[in-house]
Amino acid sequence: MLDSSPTAAPGVAAHLGARRRTALTRAVALTVVVSALLCGLIILSLAVGSRALAPGDVVSALFSDRRDAVGVIVHELRVPRTLTALLAGACLGVAGVLMQALTRNPLADPGLLGVNAGAAVGVVVAISFFGVGTASGYVWFAFAGAAGAALLVNSAARPDRRDDTVGLILAGVALSACLSAIVGIITLADDDTFESFRFWAVGSFERRDPDVALQLLPFALVGLLLAAVVARGLDQLQLGTDVARSLGVSPALVTISAGAAITLLCATATSAAGPLAFIGLIVAHAVRGAVGGSVPVSLPLAAVVGAALTLASDVIGRVIAIPSEVEAGIVAAFLGAPLLLWLILRRSA
Repeated sequence: MLDSSPTAAPGVAAHLGARRRTALTRAVALTVVVSALLCGLIILSLAVGSRALAPGDVVSALFSDRRDAVGVIVHELRVPRTLTALLAGACLGVAGVLMQALTRNPLADPGLLGVNAGAAVGVVVAISFFGVGTASGYVWFAFAGAAGAALLVNSAARPDRRDDTVGLILAGVALSACLSAIVGIITLADDDTFESFRFWAVGSFERRDPDVALQLLPFALVGLLLAAVVARGLDQLQLGTDVARSLGVSPALVTISAGAAITLLCATATSAAGPLAFIGLIVAHAVRGAVGGSVPVSLPLAAVVGAALTLASDVIGRVIAIPSEVEAGIVAAFLGAPLLLWLILRRSA
């Protein structure tokens, strides 16, 4: 039985404060460690591929204007690919933490808001009706489709109750099914569109133009900033809507703001690389297991872990099938599917 006397309150507050400081210290230490690992992965990403390069040649080419074969491979092929993977991974990692905190569901994934399906419709429309064939060309169609789908989901999910997270998920699942059907109809009717679309649909960083990451960077920064602003409100919202209101938090405002951040982050990642399944799910669970469920504490670590996991998936895909490669989305699915099955079995038990 809890002691409700006035003298118990300072002790409880001190205990909670100590736990927060411990979680923050652990998060900072893990962020430093994962950041060091990420630096190694960046060098590895620039070095491996159909033509392997020595780390010394990579560093030399990276910090010079070499125009030989090594310089072209590093600057024009692998640097854009690596930057795009880092951007997409950081966005998905943060979006995963936000999504699970918003829905209070450990199985929630950023794709539940219909973002992936909306982006797919945008890409199919760009290829089929506008003849766009490059990543830098259809990235804006993908972004518009992802953002439009998320707005539809938020509009359909009980307009009178913006804090209804169950309605949000159900609306996202329903809209994803409808949009996937539209994609299927268009691709089945046009073989050329299907051939172009299937490379985007598996999630890949191959042949990414240098402009892709730079075009999407402002949207990612706005999404990350909004995530940082709304993080404390999400922490309080997890205590329940009544408790959150008593603390001066508007559940509806927090839900809308978090949804906007998730939309920007997922739209950025999906537009750049295609649908990367399970990245947000894996990162959210890994971070929660390491530092607890505090959203403000988790976000920086989630961004670094997401970037490292996504880049590692891309590097593994390039190594296991040399001189060909396996797309990063497939590698991420192999990593994430067992985790999802384990979570479902544990919840059933």
